[in-house]
Amino acid sequence: MRLSAVQCDRVAGVLVGTAAGDALGAGYEFTKPSKNAVIDMVGGGHFRWAPGEWTDDTSMTIGVARALAESADLGTSEGLDAVAAEFLRWYDSDPADIGNQTRAVLSHRSRTAVDMVWHAKNLGEHKQGNGSLMRTAPVALAYLDDLQGCVDAAAAVSELTHPAGEAVDACRIWSAAIRYAVLHGSFDGVRKAVTLSSDPGRWNHLLDEAEHGAPENFSNNGWVVHALQTAWWAITNADASSPRHLQQALELCVRAGADTDTTAAIAGGLLGARWGVSAIPARWRRIMHGYPGLRSNDLARLAVRIAFDSGRDELGWPQADIIDYQGYRTDHKAVHPHDDGVVLSGAAHYSTEPVDAVLSLCRVGTTPIRAEHIEFWLVDGGVDRNANLDFVLDDAARTINDLRRAGKRVLVHCVEGKSRTAAVAARYAVLLGRNPDDVRKAMPWAKPHPALWASATR
Repeated sequence: MRLSAVQCDRVAGVLVGTAAGDALGAGYEFTKPSKNAVIDMVGGGHFRWAPGEWTDDTSMTIGVARALAESADLGTSEGLDAVAAEFLRWYDSDPADIGNQTRAVLSHRSRTAVDMVWHAKNLGEHKQGNGSLMRTAPVALAYLDDLQGCVDAAAAVSELTHPAGEAVDACRIWSAAIRYAVLHGSFDGVRKAVTLSSDPGRWNHLLDEAEHGAPENFSNNGWVVHALQTAWWAITNADASSPRHLQQALELCVRAGADTDTTAAIAGGLLGARWGVSAIPARWRRIMHGYPGLRSNDLARLAVRIAFDSGRDELGWPQADIIDYQGYRTDHKAVHPHDDGVVLSGAAHYSTEPVDAVLSLCRVGTTPIRAEHIEFWLVDGGVDRNANLDFVLDDAARTINDLRRAGKRVLVHCVEGKSRTAAVAARYAVLLGRNPDDVRKAMPWAKPHPALWASATR
């Protein structure tokens, strides 16, 4: 289906949001942070995660996503076999952490989904852990035009390791809610999706309990029901008036304690679907990484591949090695008027300029860049095309500031260096307490979009 720029932002947010929650919670798993504890992506914890490293939650999510990106149809045995194969590939990588129920199933090394489900069902209906709900997010991206297909696929993926009724229902509800959030930009899909469960009355009661209760009321969040309640409690009790809601809700998941990485991963998928990848701060995205050697930029691309009908747009993004901007004037270049360690340019220079970090404000290819590479979801337009415009411009400027404080030379670019680059440069000037109009003088070719400039200089 055809997606708007804002919907594409939300698509990318689904996987990156899942991983962000997971990596944030990883260092606090099996603990209950104190009220005054600072919550950040610090790593550590029981499994000694590196800062920004995701756990089995995101690794299994990526398994589902990779199968879907290769056009697996989860309504067929072949499609589910592809997911099962991805799970085994991850299992064979000797992961640091794996849930008990998942380990019990995957240890049989089933080569087909049917066999995997058989082993899962033999564990018994009392096995109702949260290990399938944590990986449900990408299912929604493959079924944005098919609600029934979405809930059926979520159930089928859950049954590979977690066939119990409560786990299957939770995956149906959450996947349908993620689908709705991507399409409509709200959390209303959670309540709507309850009607697709086996017991709508009970699930509505559980959601009410989460909204009006406290984490102590659903503290056994290794159980799928309490895990969903913890995620929903955090989402509904954080301040939702701005895109910072995403960060605040994930922090609440961690403060709830116990299975912190999983509850935050569950919440992160829905939060990313609502707010988009543009709401996930660059200071997190810069350090996020994990199985199988991916980073946050890779997750965003993987998500978009699933949602796009052909897996790519008219320029070949996100799969093309190089995005050909033929017909555009990409060779503009200047230095920032208030910081000669910041280069402002078009797309012709980001792979050749001798810098330590590159901030891309437009689509680029998959060819690796020698410098640290940070992508920002920014469209040359107003708020109708940028859901989190103020946040993104400020986040980009603060990222430049952080990099410069670390002594790094930075290049900021969009396609022609005319609009988005000028706006971020202006925001950086404001952050430095300098006159943003000096940017126009340093970039005489610049013609920033009025909405971008107004937001940057506000």
